[in-house]
Amino acid sequence: MTARAWAFTDDLPAAAVAAAFVLALASLALLLLELRRRERGGLLIVATGLFAVGAVVGAILRPVQVLTRGTQVGARVVVLVDQSRRLLLPAAGVTRRQRAQAVVEQMRSRFRDTRLTVLGFGSGDLRPLAEADAEPGAEFGSESDLSAALAQLERSADERPRAVVVVSDGRLTRPAPGGSDEALLQSVGGLGVPVHSVDVSQETPRDASIRSVRAAGAAVAHQPLPLTVEVGCAGGLACGSIPVTVRELRHGVDPALLASGIAEVAEGRAVVELPITLERAGVRVVQVSIASPDGDELPENDSRTLAFSVARERLRLLHVAGRPTYDVRALRMWLKGDESVDLVAFFILRTELDTPLADDSELALIPFPVDELFTEHLPSFDAVILQDIDAVAYKLRRHLPALAKYVEAGGGLIMVGGESSFSGGRYADTALERVLPVNLPESGKPFDTAEFVAAYTEAGRGAPVLRQLRELFGDELPNFAGANLLGGPRGGAIVLWVHPRLSVQGQPMPVLALGEAGDGRSIALGVDGTHRLAFGEFAARAAGRAYGAVWDGLLGWLMRDPRFEAARIELAGECIAGHSARLRLTRAAGMTGDVDLSLERLGSGGQPPERRSVTTPETGPVEIAIGPLEPGGYTARARVGEAPPTRQDFACERGGEAWSDSRPDPERLRRIAEVTGGRAVDADSVDTLPLPEPTQIAAERHVSPLLPPWAWTLAAAVFAGLHWVSRRRGGLI
Repeated sequence: MTARAWAFTDDLPAAAVAAAFVLALASLALLLLELRRRERGGLLIVATGLFAVGAVVGAILRPVQVLTRGTQVGARVVVLVDQSRRLLLPAAGVTRRQRAQAVVEQMRSRFRDTRLTVLGFGSGDLRPLAEADAEPGAEFGSESDLSAALAQLERSADERPRAVVVVSDGRLTRPAPGGSDEALLQSVGGLGVPVHSVDVSQETPRDASIRSVRAAGAAVAHQPLPLTVEVGCAGGLACGSIPVTVRELRHGVDPALLASGIAEVAEGRAVVELPITLERAGVRVVQVSIASPDGDELPENDSRTLAFSVARERLRLLHVAGRPTYDVRALRMWLKGDESVDLVAFFILRTELDTPLADDSELALIPFPVDELFTEHLPSFDAVILQDIDAVAYKLRRHLPALAKYVEAGGGLIMVGGESSFSGGRYADTALERVLPVNLPESGKPFDTAEFVAAYTEAGRGAPVLRQLRELFGDELPNFAGANLLGGPRGGAIVLWVHPRLSVQGQPMPVLALGEAGDGRSIALGVDGTHRLAFGEFAARAAGRAYGAVWDGLLGWLMRDPRFEAARIELAGECIAGHSARLRLTRAAGMTGDVDLSLERLGSGGQPPERRSVTTPETGPVEIAIGPLEPGGYTARARVGEAPPTRQDFACERGGEAWSDSRPDPERLRRIAEVTGGRAVDADSVDTLPLPEPTQIAAERHVSPLLPPWAWTLAAAVFAGLHWVSRRRGGLI
């Protein structure tokens, strides 16, 4: 292609060109004013003046002819295809995703003479669509952030497109619905090019769904948390009154009902307020569901499974002791001195054997409300400490099944030694024994009175629970005045201290052991002499700080404090049923050994845990693929070496946030196209999209002057002289 054009010489700045034209116009204006005084020859004066001014301007600007020989290429067009999981919803017998793919194929034909780039957009960086298709499921997310996608194109160093085509159903995360045209243009118009839109679905399915679940404030253990549940009804589905339930998914038991209500749907929408109370801190998995109305085409979005991170305002403890020994008093004083602990403590001073005919209310300084504590108020405690208390003498035995269920539901339990603890307290062969980390002998003496120094196990040396104590004393421990006779550890339990002389089935007898039972944790401490870490010659070497180091670690591990966990587990991204999920695992500093990872579904009657050995770096996180999962709640446990396992609960949903509202929004696509000067069409009208003009690529450029500079100068001098002569003859000089 050849093109001719005129221009001025390149060695003059734009300001000089403008000044030349201004002076020329001023000269002509003065000439016209002077013509009023002429005597004759007005036409000659004007003609010579015009030629003189033109020649002077030509001598200054020196016009040139530009001859360009080049080629044309198709304009660059970018197609942005919505990669939200929402496009997996049905549309006219297929999915919206399949319709979007068909639209892309039509556009490849329609824009065959352009340079077409097809990119997928969602919540992260733009990616070529072919790359996203190469990883099934990897391209799907919950969000459709068109504003961020266009901003990324604007920042890109690549050639700016001449047009953008958005392929979506219109229910975008950004730009949000509503707002003024000016705000919408500011959000999507940064490129300064037309943004066309193709709507892949204009049909709203008959669908009732949970559109949103919002919590008012942070979740705090034992305190009511108001939930606002929005229920939507679309596509002409008759909804009316829809029951709404909220349940907590727990390990090994049926879901616990937290709240229920009725959503009265009016004009396709209902909002119901449901207060819930989560009794345990940490990550708790909550399922919000509605009863599916008849004709609901998408029952998958009738339920939302959400993970709540529950904080703890204060650690609420129940400390029950059989008698006020030195060890009992030391523990009570330490707990009372901790401002973060809300302590309820009972010391039983006498039994029925001390005063045979005494009334129950006379067995302590204040009545011991055993029935009230272990029935009505038990769920309100984060942990229970039983210390040297006889289950039969103090009427605890009938409450042990409830206490065991409390632990399995997420509570914590510490049984501290003494003559009336473990087997000596007649806990053997009870429901509570199944949640302890050790077995209890049913016969024989329950307590050994010989003094001893406990020994660390390999797990005890590496466990973060005892790290603070070992930083003070290394492997040293004080003398303990006797120990409870305990059985071997239960499956999955971790023994931290053992007896140097006593053994069980050929193995050293446990003295301190940790274990998990259902959702909760338990600790068995088979001595009643930990006060020697606070008082005495041994304790003085660390100014008594060793006592707090032990109990801070034990209570912290019981409450899943991250400081005392061997590793940290978190969900990397979202967990969507049917798509591969990933966990991110990070070892705690100093933790060594192989990592054993297990995955188990929350609820009763689940499959056995899936276990695998994982190789991880000594420092830094590593992501672990756990494969596609079914909808529901899950528990991931990671055990590093011989350390106690770390647990993380998480939720997996069928459609998640992307499926919460199945209605398309073609009006939003139309407005985006309108404010940017584009065109909005449906999936059947792709051929009507306008084609941008091709881009000119210059190959050769020749510049030749109209006249040489000396000719312009000569002409200016000649015409200036003629103009002077004509002015003189006309009487202007």
